Amino acid sequence: MKVGIIVFPGSNCDRDMYHVLTDVFKLKAEYFWHEKGLPKNIDAIILPGGFSYGDRLRSGAIAAHSPIINDVRKMAEKGIPILGVCNGFQILVEAGLLPGALLKNTSLNFMCKWTNLIVENNKTPFTNKLKLHQKIPIPIANGEGRYYVDDDTLKKLKRTNQIVFRYSEVVNGSTDRIAGVCNEDGNVVGMMPHPERATESEINPIDNKPSSLIFESLIKTIGVKN
Repeated sequence: MKVGIIVFPGSNCDRDMYHVLTDVFKLKAEYFWHEKGLPKNIDAIILPGGFSYGDRLRSGAIAAHSPIINDVRKMAEKGIPILGVCNGFQILVEAGLLPGALLKNTSLNFMCKWTNLIVENNKTPFTNKLKLHQKIPIPIANGEGRYYVDDDTLKKLKRTNQIVFRYSEVVNGSTDRIAGVCNEDGNVVGMMPHPERATESEINPIDNKPSSLIFESLIKTIGVKN
């Protein structure tokens, strides 16, 4: 089983993600440069955090037009698990693979701190080992992390169970405190907080087990025994 980590100019969390996948969870992972294609034997895809193209225009806007996104879109249609973290979430939204928009935080400042997520959907490939309404201590690091949808789209997200994570409190002005969503099929998930920075007890001052379950859920989904 192999997980593909897509690297864009400006990605800076790709190595963190690779370390967690390979050293912590013993998965096979491989980097894929944004100008190249994805092989057919990929079992999951992760778009890591960072500042693709320096966040020019809008965060993720240029990266969403990279050649590899065509393959990501095809993989999404096939039901392959896809996770976008922070900038990866922004890219998936800009590519039309997830609904909504990511705007500047209401503070207009870059935010880097620990917060708590609440699990709202535990049926996705990345949440199936989490309990509904479980709390996850996790860090955020973003300047354009405020998730926005209009009222009609919010009603649809609730109706179709596409809200995956909410912040436990108001963090950056996100609509309905939304921190992560999925597509209607549930296989494409985007989240602003960084689970790869919270899975090891050495760097998680609170509790690393909940964030670890995000990756253990993927292992369960793709059939790899840890």
